[in-house]
Amino acid sequence: MVIANRFRDETVVVTGSTRGIGEGIARRFASEGANVIVTGRSTQDGEALVNDIQADGGTASFIQADMRKPDDIESLITMTAAEYGSIDVLVNNAGVQTETAVDEATVEDWDFVIETNFRSYWLCAKYAFEHMGSGSIVNISSNHAFMTMPELFPYNAVKAGINGMTRAMALDFGPDVRVNTVNPGWVEVDRVTDAISSDERSHIESIHPVGRIGNPADIAGVVTFLASDDAAFVTGASLLADGGRSTVMQDDTLPEYDSD
Repeated sequence: MVIANRFRDETVVVTGSTRGIGEGIARRFASEGANVIVTGRSTQDGEALVNDIQADGGTASFIQADMRKPDDIESLITMTAAEYGSIDVLVNNAGVQTETAVDEATVEDWDFVIETNFRSYWLCAKYAFEHMGSGSIVNISSNHAFMTMPELFPYNAVKAGINGMTRAMALDFGPDVRVNTVNPGWVEVDRVTDAISSDERSHIESIHPVGRIGNPADIAGVVTFLASDDAAFVTGASLLADGGRSTVMQDDTLPEYDSD
């Protein structure tokens, strides 16, 4: 449920927010009154989202940035602080995935994932912290941080690392800046829906205790909660938001949870 003006006059940076989960998070913060900085590599997609947010009465701007480039990250934070005076919330969301096994992954695969999904989180937080008198950082990880599948290395290893990074940041940035992680599971974004058939989707939904896979709005709701004053006593936490999927030990012992 959207809470009007919960983030009024606050400045929120959401990395990797031109589509998918990041887009959903950006839209939610804007609907709750924030000045939202949309960022990603595609200027066309970023400006289209900003136009949509503004048409809905929100405030947003786009800054092009490649999370694999440290100079882009520093410029993103510097430009945001110069425009708005400070940063209140940082959501580290940008991410990529490779489908490689440990023995098959190359150094190029490693660098691609580590630089985008891990190093950028550190650098964004490091630079943003300098402009945060108080506030919140929310890192987006995955339920793969806890349980995983074959041939998703180093994506799965990095997701576990993000949870550890969150704990380190919570200690070093406290007491004024809180840092937490959200760990989504199956979420309805293009990368997922394009890869599964309708039969596969029905099966996946049936093995979730909530009877469905998630959507970006589900994750955005958790992120905005953690960034809000309602979570003022929460820091260093890693919160699963996967519809109960990680509670399942054996799929073949489950009832059919599909809500249809």
